[in-house]
Amino acid sequence: MTLNSTVDRVTDRIRARSEEARKTYLARMAAAAAEGPRRAHLTCGNQAHAYAAMGGDKDTLVADRAPNIGIITAYNDMLSAHQPFETYPAKIREAARAAGGTAQVAGGVPAMCDGVTQGQTGMELSLFSRDVIALAAGVGLSHNVFDAALYLGVCDKIVPGLIMAAATFGYIPGLFVPAGPMTSGLPNDEKARVRQEFAKGNIDRSELMKAEMASYHGPGTCTFYGTANTNQMLMEFMGLHLPGASFVNPHTDLREALTTAATTRALEITALGNEYTPVSDILDEKAFVNGLVGLMATGGSTNLVLHLPAMARAAGVILDLEDFSDLSDATPLMAKVYPNGLADVNHFHAAGGLQFMIGNLLEAGLLHEDVKTVAGGGLSDYAKDPKFTDGRISYSDGPKETLNDKILRPAADPFAPQGGLVQLSGNIGRGVIKVSAVAPERHIIEAPVRIFHEQHDCKAAFQAGELTEDTIVVVRFQGPKSNGMPELHSLTPTLAVLQDRGLKVALVTDGRMSGASGKVPAAIHMAPEAADGGPIALLRDGDIVRLDATKGTLECLTDLTGREPAVADLTGNGTGVGREIFEQFRRTVGPSTDGAAVIL
Repeated sequence: MTLNSTVDRVTDRIRARSEEARKTYLARMAAAAAEGPRRAHLTCGNQAHAYAAMGGDKDTLVADRAPNIGIITAYNDMLSAHQPFETYPAKIREAARAAGGTAQVAGGVPAMCDGVTQGQTGMELSLFSRDVIALAAGVGLSHNVFDAALYLGVCDKIVPGLIMAAATFGYIPGLFVPAGPMTSGLPNDEKARVRQEFAKGNIDRSELMKAEMASYHGPGTCTFYGTANTNQMLMEFMGLHLPGASFVNPHTDLREALTTAATTRALEITALGNEYTPVSDILDEKAFVNGLVGLMATGGSTNLVLHLPAMARAAGVILDLEDFSDLSDATPLMAKVYPNGLADVNHFHAAGGLQFMIGNLLEAGLLHEDVKTVAGGGLSDYAKDPKFTDGRISYSDGPKETLNDKILRPAADPFAPQGGLVQLSGNIGRGVIKVSAVAPERHIIEAPVRIFHEQHDCKAAFQAGELTEDTIVVVRFQGPKSNGMPELHSLTPTLAVLQDRGLKVALVTDGRMSGASGKVPAAIHMAPEAADGGPIALLRDGDIVRLDATKGTLECLTDLTGREPAVADLTGNGTGVGREIFEQFRRTVGPSTDGAAVIL
């Protein structure tokens, strides 16, 4: 199939924009790769320290002929998606020995749960944790004894941070090894209904707690299509998972076999083997375009609008919001997974999942097939399904037809002709809106604004009965320089109640929303942010703002001439729950349009 003209044009634009940065990056990676296996450059003393606790693997390591895998793990047993990783290092070491190699845990990285910190002070550290993860992974790999890396991570900031590190150490191969989603629990739409009933005061906390515990009930990733599961989709579309690895439940035979297979494959693609495939060769402009198409086709998380530019910069690729918007226009919305529909990721996987989507998008000319992947071939490898039979994995062609057209449809008969993200621009800045879960009649909202500088003040105004008319709620001073750009997902039940009462409601913010948000129109990531002189700081209560997702505009219709920007008291944002040690991050963080990164 001929490549779609928009996909081709956007790819060329990214390539031209990135030419110098990519050239510099690849030269650096080539120079590092030319030095050969890393351990050869260590002194005997260096090596003795590295191998001292390796027991029976010492002789293999000292011989320096077998590849050694560095494991970067985001394991903790507070985070359900990462709890299964507890046993992975032992399994990986065993699999590496069986294949003639070795493996060591190179280091651990933090993994916070946005579900735990949602609406809490700790959420102000969430986005910054991505850069901390990249730094921590870099420290682990800096010991220079590894021929490949396996990255154990799933959730919101963890995978983007690990990608930033993997790209920085891009002269060695790297595979991402997921743990899979938890089995289906209380349906996500029922969970959302209970939350709204609690917001109205119709049920007590015990009923809310019962519903939440029935939804988040076991090991594995949360089952809605938020940032964590969007990350897993990206790793397949970008060729860094083994095909079909994303949505296999924890503690199943196939899940265990995929981890073993990832270990074996990591050994095969080192510089000591015959299929040397460094990460730097995989993460090019075509891989990122494939990831963007996957984001649009699945209606993925808005958080990736922040993460993908930061991930790409680590590999010398420069993305812009126009790339997201143009590819969204060209990509049909093929999936309906909560919050864009009623299904969860287990239902999506059963309906044909990523293998159907990738195969179908390739046939439609919307993906680059000619890319390098950890699997060894082009992207068509990722249209194949893994099966566990007779003690081994085999691959067969994935489904050519959807197995449930209420969840998954072909590109020729999609749920919507365009993807889920729209760039917004106008006289109060530049941002993005996710429209895949927003009813079409709510794509245009024109109303007076009500200004808040804290999300808690908005909820208090709702509880006091102050929000009774059509309103565009503006929550500003929520950007990365202000307070770390927390997600404002806890506003969703409140705003959804207002919307259900028949009001026209929208949110405008320089902060973020959760990957699980969607039914209320939300113009997010507004840049420049209020704390950086952005025009969003010029707004006053009662100004008329028009959000038009059909045209991609966000305009204040009230004359802003001669106004001085509002100034917020941000002194309270610097202390408590660890915020003190992130002061330098708030001072030096880049704009959201470039990924809100500190280290790139």
